[in-house]
Amino acid sequence: MHERALLDWDDLRFFLAIVRTGSLSAAARDLRVTQSTVGRRLASLESGLGARLLHRTPEGYVPTLAGEAILGQAERVEVEALAVERTVGGRDALLDGVVRVTAIETLASHVLVPAFCALQLGNPEIGIELLANVRHLSLAMREADIAVRLTRFEQHDLVARRIGTMAHGLYASPGYLERHGAPDFAAGCPGHRLVTGLDGAEVPQVAHWLAEVAPRATAALRTDSPEAQLQATVCGQGMACLPRLRGDALPDGLRRLRPPRDRVLVEIWVAVHKDNRKIPRIRLVLDAVAAAARDHAGQLDPPEHQDARQPRA
Repeated sequence: MHERALLDWDDLRFFLAIVRTGSLSAAARDLRVTQSTVGRRLASLESGLGARLLHRTPEGYVPTLAGEAILGQAERVEVEALAVERTVGGRDALLDGVVRVTAIETLASHVLVPAFCALQLGNPEIGIELLANVRHLSLAMREADIAVRLTRFEQHDLVARRIGTMAHGLYASPGYLERHGAPDFAAGCPGHRLVTGLDGAEVPQVAHWLAEVAPRATAALRTDSPEAQLQATVCGQGMACLPRLRGDALPDGLRRLRPPRDRVLVEIWVAVHKDNRKIPRIRLVLDAVAAAARDHAGQLDPPEHQDARQPRA
């Protein structure tokens, strides 16, 4: 009678990463290991269980029947393991360590980076990983320690608060307006083009507002990068609803248009997992994020008179 090898529960983490990303390479990036390590840990798990768990298809890896059977159990084991880590980590009184922060690209580059530079001048022992990603990373699954978003957090195990607002406006380049003329907002902007975010990357309030003010405009370019959206607008690709933090910073490159309802305010929220909020290094970074939003409040939500020189289109 053959003895089955003992199961290494840590292998389940690799199995779940492949299921969630669909490939060995993407799982390796998420776990910050080599692709060969991911493949080796999957093989170890399948060997330990005596069953094939994943099947490779042209669209990526998908669970076999055996993989589907253990998926829910693997996720429960992961949740419990992370809870143990948070319990131990919550008692860590040291500042040494890395804090992972996820935020949209605009806030990450123009608001958070200066704040983190100042923080680390006085606390060089704190390392910061800043993930400028439109995908919502999970705080519960330890994909990030702190998340900054333009939507409310719904998870019950998070501690979240609103730290400010980000105003958006409709912009176009002078060259675009020369070619297409001033948009007719009363008619829904027929004959005009838009530069927008991809589904899932666009802020819901912005998407709804654009649908109201320019329902007859056509999408010229859709992107998941706010900076690509800005540059496409500067190049004359179309009109775009941009954060005023960026649009107003280019007075010679863009013109702010004035539809009937020209003010779009989006709330800025920050959250941390409830088990991590008292860890000193996370607490310091969390406070730095909130302070950065306060310090940039005038640029994030500037007064209307700031660009009153720009005529209503």
